Amino acid sequence: MAKRAGKVAEAEAEAPVPRGRPSGYCAELARDICLLLAEGQSLRRICAEERFPAESTVRGWVVDDREGFSAQYARAKEMGLHSMAEETIEIADDGTNDTYKKEDGSEAVNSDVVQRSRLRVDARKWFLSKMMPKVYGDKVTQEMTGVDGAPLQMPTLVIAPFQAKDEPDEN
Repeated sequence: MAKRAGKVAEAEAEAPVPRGRPSGYCAELARDICLLLAEGQSLRRICAEERFPAESTVRGWVVDDREGFSAQYARAKEMGLHSMAEETIEIADDGTNDTYKKEDGSEAVNSDVVQRSRLRVDARKWFLSKMMPKVYGDKVTQEMTGVDGAPLQMPTLVIAPFQAKDEPDEN
């Protein structure tokens, strides 16, 4: 019996251990993905972690609407966009490393840091304006006026009564 137990243990030790990314739908993984999306992380960044399935797998879950995942995903993405909007304020308000001390003790502006912060804010603003234009896009209105700002005049069209060719003219 001891020999047999030893052989079973050896067989178990030699049994292939599942490796690689998960590929089947898992409600717990889906929940974790949605939580990270809601925090503003991209699906690409989330799926770069080994414990999560490939990006294409998650997008397949959305398309197939596995266990209602499509609606959860959409809501998480929307919340993530709002998180990104808040992040733009944090980036703009963060003055860390904007200045530095020169060798003579005077303070100077670190233009590279300032420009990088501006780029980060601008990229997020552009992305938000495309993904949620009604909320974060520029409001565009169009006003039509007549000559010198006067109200627009619409021409009046007078329509004569219809008279068939075969009918004699009463005049």
